Amino acid sequence: MKSRARRAGIAAALLVASLVAAAIPAVAAAARQSLDDVWWTGSLLAQSATTLPAGRFYTEPTLADNIPYARFDSEGKAHRIPHENEISSSMPLKYGITDRLAVGAVLRLGYDWTVHGPSSSAISVGDPSLQLQYRLTRYRPDSWVPAIALSVQESLPAGRYDRLARQTSAFGTGAYATTVAGCFQSFFWIPNGRVVRARVDLFYTISRRVSVEGRSVYGTPDDFRGYAKRGDSAAVDLAFEYSATRNWVLASDFWLERDASTRVSGISPRAAAASLKFLSVARLGRELIVAPAIEYNWSSRLGVIVGVRTTVVGRNETGFAAPIAAFSYLH
Repeated sequence: MKSRARRAGIAAALLVASLVAAAIPAVAAAARQSLDDVWWTGSLLAQSATTLPAGRFYTEPTLADNIPYARFDSEGKAHRIPHENEISSSMPLKYGITDRLAVGAVLRLGYDWTVHGPSSSAISVGDPSLQLQYRLTRYRPDSWVPAIALSVQESLPAGRYDRLARQTSAFGTGAYATTVAGCFQSFFWIPNGRVVRARVDLFYTISRRVSVEGRSVYGTPDDFRGYAKRGDSAAVDLAFEYSATRNWVLASDFWLERDASTRVSGISPRAAAASLKFLSVARLGRELIVAPAIEYNWSSRLGVIVGVRTTVVGRNETGFAAPIAAFSYLH
């Protein structure tokens, strides 16, 4: 299972790369494609460094089936875990206040279906988030400076995370979390004259301490009373999109993430030790995710992207293979 999921992710990324390479003829000079002749939707994971024009509205409803296939230990070895389908849906909303400043929100829903135990009792609300984005620079073809934007996102603890009757009903963390991001975007022309859009995003997330009662997303027992503090998270995403035609685009993300240790402490009357104290510390985690995709754009305002997000390697992380589909609409 581990090797199949890894091979699938790597093969998909290599397929995108090979299709791009095959599309590049050995031509010394080709007419450069105009940026006005390019329509984009993706990529699957990257955040745009371009803010919306004032008064414009953007949404991109997304549906994913997150299928865990292994648990990576501290040495990077994958161990098979039970099959389940963690179905999630998100609805990003963004509005341009000015040409430089945009505000947004992300709404989330989820349902966990498993064949080796009880599934979620119902479709549940996940943790929503609010976002503020400010563009520092705009891309210009005659300049080496990329489009640069800064954003701040606050995750709100609305999803269920503790006092669980069943583990599959957890779709939140219970904690306020702040993510600061720096986004960079530029365009390049390859020898056949087609355009490649490149993005580099840097993320850093800090979570607050949260009180926990009973069974929870943090792995606590039914009689637990205490606190949990998720470790800080840092990530970098490198994304490429190749404009094969005006409508069709090939895309791929390469996401590298580092998660600091999560600490859980409190009391549990049925703890094995003579003391009532309960302490759990998750180890530092790392993972590399590859997300190849293909886009089809009906116009500059409407498009769809379909792909898969796959954990290729990791340490102290759960490996997922997640088919994803999203529609984008600009109004």
